Amino acid sequence: MYNIRSDKAEEFIDHNEIVETISYTTQNNKNRLLLESILKKAAEGKGLQHREAALLLECDLPDLTNEVFVLARQIKEKLYGNRIVMFAPLYLSNYCMNGCLYCPYHATNKDMRRIRLSQEEIAEEVIALQDMGHKRLALEAGEHPLTPIEYILESIDTIYRIRHANGVIRRVNINIAATTIENYRLLKEAHIGTYILFQETYHKETYQKLHPLGPKSNYAYHTEAMDRAMQGGGLTM
Repeated sequence: MYNIRSDKAEEFIDHNEIVETISYTTQNNKNRLLLESILKKAAEGKGLQHREAALLLECDLPDLTNEVFVLARQIKEKLYGNRIVMFAPLYLSNYCMNGCLYCPYHATNKDMRRIRLSQEEIAEEVIALQDMGHKRLALEAGEHPLTPIEYILESIDTIYRIRHANGVIRRVNINIAATTIENYRLLKEAHIGTYILFQETYHKETYQKLHPLGPKSNYAYHTEAMDRAMQGGGLTM
């Protein structure tokens, strides 16, 4: 049963609702009056329902499609200005217990040299990135006992403490595996920027095919991670 306010993965991502939404957009992608009303609502900047957003994506009227792009630019510039913010990835470790079929770091890859950076090596990498002009980083690490939350927190602290000729790192974003409410609370206390978690697909059957082993194979635990992150203090997603 579809329930947008549920914290259960199979309720806030409901397969039947997705199928019905696709059907709805196919039936209405040339409904000018409906599309214009949704564009008017979007211009207010107060948010859209998922079916409304989906219908704008499927709009099959060229003039209104152009209006979607124009409005999207206006809203983006109103919220963020005329700028692009970039960050540099910093891979801390390629050790991983998961068996994701699309990733070379998967646990069954016996040919890869596995590395976990020391704090000294992390400092060297950060200084090199600062010399390139970077001020924002995204820390990446596989899911493995060698990269527990303590290691991640120590790495964050190391990065923020570095004072170099080109200044300091202003924002450390984190891309690590789904974790507990307490660990999300610790990440917030460490003053991270954004917590990043790639889902790859919300289609449960496809998800399970792509993630045959390891902690990430647990669809519900992974998909409900953002709810736990919010309970841990409202991390930026």
